[in-house]
Amino acid sequence: MNARKPVIFLGDSRERLRNFPDDARRDAGFELERVQKGNDPIDWKPIPAVGKGVREIRVSDRPGEFRVIYVANIGAMIYVLHAFHKKTQKTSQRDIALAAARFREIAKE
Repeated sequence: MNARKPVIFLGDSRERLRNFPDDARRDAGFELERVQKGNDPIDWKPIPAVGKGVREIRVSDRPGEFRVIYVANIGAMIYVLHAFHKKTQKTSQRDIALAAARFREIAKE
């Protein structure tokens, strides 16, 4: 059995993820489990504006698009920086800035 990397949720990211609709929450959890096992999520993209190695898990559900921004290349942990309902085509600057601030905090350690 492969050891799984622990997931650390920063700020309100766990609460936000728990507030996703059931299917989106389940899909996001499945994707995070893939990352814990050392695999890539099925649907993801890099988010270099937040920081080096930061990725975004992309989940589509009936009420819209949901995102989980995380980094898995700092130490032996997976850090979930932010989770949110994406309401426009482009990720908002507020969401990017929040994830970047949380990334800077863990990068300092």
